[in-house]
Amino acid sequence: MEGIPDITPFRERLKELDTMMAAPDFFSDQRRAAKSSREHQKLTQLVETYERLEAVTRDLTESRALLVDDSADPDLKQLAAEELSELEAGELEFREKVLVLMIPPEPSDDRNIVVEIRGGAGGDEANIFAGDLYRMYVRCAENRGWSIEVMSVSESEAGGFKEIIFLMKGEEVYKQLKYESGVHRVQRVPATESQGRIHTSTATVAVLPEAEEVDIHIDSSELEITVARASGPGGQGVNTTDSAVQIIHKPTGIIVKCSDERSQLKNKAKAMSVLRARLLSAKEEEERAKYAENRRSQVGTGDRSERIRTYNFPQSRITDHRIGYTAHNLDAVMDGELAELIEALQKADYEDRIQALLEGNAQVGATTHS
Repeated sequence: MEGIPDITPFRERLKELDTMMAAPDFFSDQRRAAKSSREHQKLTQLVETYERLEAVTRDLTESRALLVDDSADPDLKQLAAEELSELEAGELEFREKVLVLMIPPEPSDDRNIVVEIRGGAGGDEANIFAGDLYRMYVRCAENRGWSIEVMSVSESEAGGFKEIIFLMKGEEVYKQLKYESGVHRVQRVPATESQGRIHTSTATVAVLPEAEEVDIHIDSSELEITVARASGPGGQGVNTTDSAVQIIHKPTGIIVKCSDERSQLKNKAKAMSVLRARLLSAKEEEERAKYAENRRSQVGTGDRSERIRTYNFPQSRITDHRIGYTAHNLDAVMDGELAELIEALQKADYEDRIQALLEGNAQVGATTHS
């Protein structure tokens, strides 16, 4: 079909999955079974949508032919004219759905995430804003039935956090929040500002797909692990044992600290989870770079130094600079209502990836006919 990549490879893959899922030992590996089942469901939806697109396109072609047929019955021509706009809208809708379903899935879309939030430029106000962002994501998780587990925290005396790292669990969490990585800028009058002047501060957010041991192999000889006595703000909950853990991954220089738990073993386990997530993120970013040298996604999911968004409190305005999105519902967003923003980011990402898909298809066609 013109303007649509060949459906044949998708149909063949669906047949492979049918055979695989019919095997007696299919569910012996629960992780593989779940992943294959999701792929099967998506491919089934793709093939069914493609067939509906074919049917609508046939009807549209027949209606257009009827309208220019001087020998056709006038009543039939009238009926075809009335149905034409509906058929054109249907063809456009199914075409877009087919292209979206043909986009290769991100391998980590169905994973949980490790989120790291740090105060940036702006001193105490930056740390307070980091706390506001944490609460925003907590409310977002509550709205969607996701759960949150704090893995490491460094509180600020003025409020908020110098740094907080947490695990967020739920269905397709990474798929929904992977666009949050980057620099978040806030413009508002701090509570300590006596002159009423607007200050600009920043906080950084990193969203990492949770990694399992089978994803990333870490040689214990590559780790430098040290323990220390944990401390708490204002003397509250200070540990009397050496429970704080710091892990240095020597090949990459990545440093992870965790002191949130009173148990050294629990802190070590959490620190290892964060380390695996950072290593998996770096690995996936390296793979993405290999295939995206000639095309830069306008949304992006990896550059933590990129200023992605501004939260302007005096005007209740939120702006995502990557896609030119602006809305004046800042209070709702800070209360975790991110659905509209996430949808806009996904739409922009899909449009960019569809364009890449079509360009790749055009190159294949040109090679085939050369």
